[in-house]
Amino acid sequence: MFKLFKPAPPIERLPEEQIDSEYKKLRFQVFLGIFIGYAAYYLIRKNFSLAMPYFIEEGFSKTELGFALSAISISYGISKFVMGTFSDRSNPRMFLPAGLILSAILSLLMGFIPFFTSSVAIMFIMLFLNGWFQGMGWPPSGRVLVHWFSINERGNKTAVWNVAHNVGGGLMAPLAVAGAAMFAGIAGSSSSGYEGVFILPALVAIIVAFIAYFLIRDTPQSVGLPSIEEYRNDYPSKTKKTFETELTTKEILFKYVLNNKWVWAIAIANIFVYFVRYGVLDWAPTYLSEEKGFDMSKSSVAYFLYEWAGIPGTLLCGWISDKFFKGRRGPAGFVFMLGVLIAVLVYWFNPAGNPTIDMICLIAIGFLIYGPVMLIGLQALDFVPKKAAGTAAGLTGLFGYLGGTVTANALMGVIVDASGWDAGFMLLTASCVLAAIIFAVTWNVRGQEVVKNQH
Repeated sequence: MFKLFKPAPPIERLPEEQIDSEYKKLRFQVFLGIFIGYAAYYLIRKNFSLAMPYFIEEGFSKTELGFALSAISISYGISKFVMGTFSDRSNPRMFLPAGLILSAILSLLMGFIPFFTSSVAIMFIMLFLNGWFQGMGWPPSGRVLVHWFSINERGNKTAVWNVAHNVGGGLMAPLAVAGAAMFAGIAGSSSSGYEGVFILPALVAIIVAFIAYFLIRDTPQSVGLPSIEEYRNDYPSKTKKTFETELTTKEILFKYVLNNKWVWAIAIANIFVYFVRYGVLDWAPTYLSEEKGFDMSKSSVAYFLYEWAGIPGTLLCGWISDKFFKGRRGPAGFVFMLGVLIAVLVYWFNPAGNPTIDMICLIAIGFLIYGPVMLIGLQALDFVPKKAAGTAAGLTGLFGYLGGTVTANALMGVIVDASGWDAGFMLLTASCVLAAIIFAVTWNVRGQEVVKNQH
């Protein structure tokens, strides 16, 4: 089985006159592959949030559902790190579609077989397994980005790729609602048809997995091309070394990742960024229906807008960090987190009966929060050599998901059940402030310089 995932070996170099045209074609092709492939992961990651109001009607408490929901974040956080070290030594062409198909199968089981949503313990196990397979999406995408795009173009390219989050997350809600409508009234399904929330997005994800396989390639050298540094004459150091040798897991971890203070700083910032991202997103359908009188179709529109607003926000954030701050990501992250803070406060204090203001706040939070999410992933790629990229991104993901998303899922459920929504929003506000402070600490750090200093 492990042979299936082995990195593609270098092959004989193509004739010089073919290199430019082949490089241009394949760069577009592999980028498209990781973009649609990663977007499809989001079709089947957060469906459970849209089904939660139905489970509450069936007698589950918010604490129980928050606990079940936390499973996906616990396993995803661990998997992103473990699979990151594995993916640094694997072929993304096989790795990314395999995780997507396995994740989709679990979603189909939850939709088709009532047993798999019959208790909190069973839902926890299913979501835990789903989270583990979800961890096979980001690291191979990072491997493709660092091998096919060089340092001085990577900020912009990573920002564009990162909106796959929002494309997939935004499409999930209308797909899930369409699935629920398709399954309502079908023999054996509930009257609401919530099973379709799991089924239709999973079927689409499986189709995308096959398309991604046909598009993605491993390294340029595996298809007879020179390294990206040679092709674009853009090297990370003056010695023009490209660090193409595959590293051992020990070297990746102990030489380049775990002893890098800037990787640790952004990993800690990620806790607070992810707490805000998922504290707002995962609880939006429940908060809006309970406190603001929204129904499911209105909530799904809000969910959709939150995700899609992140697309221009992410692109703007990447552009600002490249153009205004010359590759420094800290200042852009600081400015965007201050904006999130203001939007969260307005969302919290806006009284019921003003749905337009709630929608505007969710759009603003979505617009602003995904920039810092992208910047932390980008800094993780910038702060280490490219053969360690998946592991560095995995470490920041581990912190983000275990420290941020798990608390956003489980702790928010417990706090809101015990002390009301105001207590939950106090946690969100504090997280905005702490994330902004850590971004300010990295104000003057450029990733390329960190890499040069490591060699």
